[in-house]
Amino acid sequence: MVFKSVADEVQMDATRAVVCMLFATALVSLNDALVKSLASDYPVGQVLFMRGVLVLPWIVLLAHFLGGVRLLKVKNVRGQAFRAIFVVGSSFFFVNGLIHLQLADAIAVTFTGPLFITALAPLALGEQVGWRRWLAVLVGFAGVLFIVRPDSGVMQWAVLFPLGAALCGSIRDLITRRISQTESSVAVLFFTTCTVIFVSSLTLPFAWSAVALVDLMILAISALFVAGGQYLMIEAFRHGEAGLVAPLKYSFMIWAVLFGYLLFGELPDGWTIVGTLIVATASFYVLQRELRFTERPVSAGPRPPTRT
Repeated sequence: MVFKSVADEVQMDATRAVVCMLFATALVSLNDALVKSLASDYPVGQVLFMRGVLVLPWIVLLAHFLGGVRLLKVKNVRGQAFRAIFVVGSSFFFVNGLIHLQLADAIAVTFTGPLFITALAPLALGEQVGWRRWLAVLVGFAGVLFIVRPDSGVMQWAVLFPLGAALCGSIRDLITRRISQTESSVAVLFFTTCTVIFVSSLTLPFAWSAVALVDLMILAISALFVAGGQYLMIEAFRHGEAGLVAPLKYSFMIWAVLFGYLLFGELPDGWTIVGTLIVATASFYVLQRELRFTERPVSAGPRPPTRT
């Protein structure tokens, strides 16, 4: 009976993690679409600042209903700070990419995140990377060329923005997985949002545009979506193993195509679809190879803190 109870609890956590991640990708993708609709009219720093200010009340309200302001207490300041730095970098890179690329293209390029982790592992972590993963990295980045097609007249340099966002986002996810054991999801979200507000506010003296009322309303809705999406994403990593949760992030592409078409009349062409499949397949392969070293079944005992 005890074993059955534990198994049921594990299954419930896994189901909760899957549902959280699927809803998170939908909300974040819709937020991306709304931000894209404004990014060409306002400085990036201003967009992030206003959205952050509008997100903050939702986070405080969420903390109130989930248990009070005590949930906002930060226990791992260093871990929170490192995560916030990469969230800021990812946000600035990605919004800049939205200005110059189609929504689906920008999101497809961010699928290279696991490839970056593998490529940097020998330098940053002192790990040995086998030839299969190196091949997957090369194939994945080749898929990016299918998406942006350098000879097609597309502003191919703009792909550097979502690539930068992918790099920062991957490191952010690794840190999230580590600190979520001691930090509440609301505290992580609150600390990160405050950091984004502070950093983006430094750009305001150099670039500010008057905000139309309708655009302010769009930003307010965007703030609600991003707060809910980020909270659900953190919860997904809290309740589910990375091997289960991380691959679900590829559902971003489904939402990106849907919202890109509904809001901007954008549809990915054949090259983008092929490139996306290549990048996603290579990234998924690398991710699974990595998780063979970093994840263990629940029944196998505690997970080792580091990979040797």
